[in-house]
Amino acid sequence: MSSRLDIIVFGATGYTGKEAVHKMVTLAQEKALSWGIAGRNLAKLESVLKEVSDKTGTDCTNVKTFVADIKDEQSLRDMTKNATALVNCCGPYRFYGEQVIKACIATKTHHVDVSGEPQFMEKMQLKYHKDAEENGVYVISACGFDSLVCEIGILHMMNSFKGQLNSIETYLESDYKGKQQQKGASIHYGTWESAIYSLVHANELRPLREQLYPKRLPNFTPKLKPRPIMHKNPEVNKWCLPFPGSDRSIALRTQRHFYDYDKKRPIQVQTYVAFKSFLHTVTVAFVGLIFGLMTKTSFTRTLLLNHPKLFSCGMVSHEGPPEDERAEVEFSMTFLGEGWSEVNSVPEEEHTQPPAKKMITKVSGMDPGYGFTCTALILSAVTVLKDASKMPGKGGVYPAGAAFANTSLMTELQSHGLKIEVLSSE
Repeated sequence: MSSRLDIIVFGATGYTGKEAVHKMVTLAQEKALSWGIAGRNLAKLESVLKEVSDKTGTDCTNVKTFVADIKDEQSLRDMTKNATALVNCCGPYRFYGEQVIKACIATKTHHVDVSGEPQFMEKMQLKYHKDAEENGVYVISACGFDSLVCEIGILHMMNSFKGQLNSIETYLESDYKGKQQQKGASIHYGTWESAIYSLVHANELRPLREQLYPKRLPNFTPKLKPRPIMHKNPEVNKWCLPFPGSDRSIALRTQRHFYDYDKKRPIQVQTYVAFKSFLHTVTVAFVGLIFGLMTKTSFTRTLLLNHPKLFSCGMVSHEGPPEDERAEVEFSMTFLGEGWSEVNSVPEEEHTQPPAKKMITKVSGMDPGYGFTCTALILSAVTVLKDASKMPGKGGVYPAGAAFANTSLMTELQSHGLKIEVLSSE
């Protein structure tokens, strides 16, 4: 019998890490899991366990703690060798992720995280996929709201469409449902920091992708063209902008996996975010433009990093959003799919008629950025533990959709607050 714990939560004293520990208490009881927590400071780890014990009414004093530091490779290995799967909450992953993945591969420990940083994820796939595969280790990023909701929604539509999909457009919406006016921030500083560095290093993506995929995809038609930067979509009846997160890049990596390994026609994907009013949309576009411009120079980046509340209009803070306000945030993502009723047996074979079959689906839930994210993150780790035989290969670095397509994760998420529905099919 293995002496390893099922799961260790690393970065347990940070904002997301604390929430993951909180969710871990309930899920460990439900799934009969052994678990521990890890971080740099033993006193802070013990404080987190006391805080979570008081909050949940569950005695966590016997939960094992591990002191591990990103700067100390041996301490990382001493931690990871004690877990079957590591839940990594320590970001930005550009700076702190690779060392942990190396330790996990060396000690044959599965790794899941909540990175939304395309450069990091694609670099890890390029550098470590073969090593992870040889060691039987699964490394899966973006296992939270960003970008598991998008991946699960696409997988659901693929399973429900009863035909061949050509394209999917996604529309993200969020709405605060609280009776009192929102007073706290909506985003933690770590997310802000990661977004800044992702924009700064966006030029790394092209050379990374040329190495990851030296052979280009065939020219599938009709092409799904991006909509105007600002547009009103009649299906969601809202004004919309391109979604700046990692959803599209991860979805396209998953579709490339399905083409390369399962011989399926890759679905073209575009992602958007929808707003209640034209004025709100214009305001967000303007703030986004200023934010993008300020990431261009060292001086203005420093301003963004040192004064997040000011330059985010109060949306970002080091303290993160208050829990009571988080719980009142509802999210939904609408999926607009188009394709054909007929399925060509060869993915490169073109259809003779334009797409005539349509489907609209929706995925929704509450507390997207932290509550849902941490539940999804831990359930992703549980899925690796329980369903590894249903995952691709014997290990490797995969986008979440490719990793979990044939597992029970979608069902698990639905039983833990995620609603998935078909709105129309014609």
